[in-house]
Amino acid sequence: MNEDLKGFIKPGSEEESLFNQLDFSRLPRHVAVIMDGNGRWAKKKNLPRIEGHRAGSKSVREIVKTSSRLGIKFLSLYAFSKENWKRPKKEVATLWRLLENYLKKEDKVLVKNQFRLRVIGERDTIPVSVRKELERVEELTKDFDRLTIILALNYGGRDEIVDAVKRIVRDKDCDVESLDEEKFAHYLYTNNIPDPDLLIRTSGELRVSNFLLWQIAYSEIWITPVFWPDFRKKQLLQALVEYQKRERRFGDIHPHESSDL
Repeated sequence: MNEDLKGFIKPGSEEESLFNQLDFSRLPRHVAVIMDGNGRWAKKKNLPRIEGHRAGSKSVREIVKTSSRLGIKFLSLYAFSKENWKRPKKEVATLWRLLENYLKKEDKVLVKNQFRLRVIGERDTIPVSVRKELERVEELTKDFDRLTIILALNYGGRDEIVDAVKRIVRDKDCDVESLDEEKFAHYLYTNNIPDPDLLIRTSGELRVSNFLLWQIAYSEIWITPVFWPDFRKKQLLQALVEYQKRERRFGDIHPHESSDL
């Protein structure tokens, strides 16, 4: 077993069985997650919705830890969409407070493990105290590369593409006639981050919810009925095993072979 996973995966467990099916030479470089189902998890347990969000933070910790131990280099987490502002004000305020407290508690963990935090989304309307914490931790971890955690906050995929177009228009050095997909991607929030190889969605919903619309063009998608607060390393391992069963062709007939069409 990988040295990083000794003591983390229980011998004889279902997790160990899944782990043993993995080909470590074919792990996704970048995993993106739509963390869905916190509210429904709480409702099912007759708890306030905010308790679902608190429980979901435990899943974040475990998935970050598991991803780093497996050797995944980029982990994107859809934490707060632009549409989430429509929720009750008290719930929204509590969500931002939970994030701020999380950053204050976890910054030392990020530094100790050499994890980098990178935030994508529209920052201007994020509460000032939260924004300052995000910027502080980003600066604190900017030189680390063991695992880059991309936190999507106040994020919308369509807005990101519109913002990219605005940046292109403002960039006097951009030759629009020579613009291609690769050059366009440099104007996105995810500049210098590889596109996700695997997109995971919890809670069983069959939609991408305006998340990384440009970047997931060729991502493999894995959906689980498990609500996010119950998502643990077993579900992540299931997703990775399923990912490795798929043949990624990127529009071609066979991988690594050219098409005659």
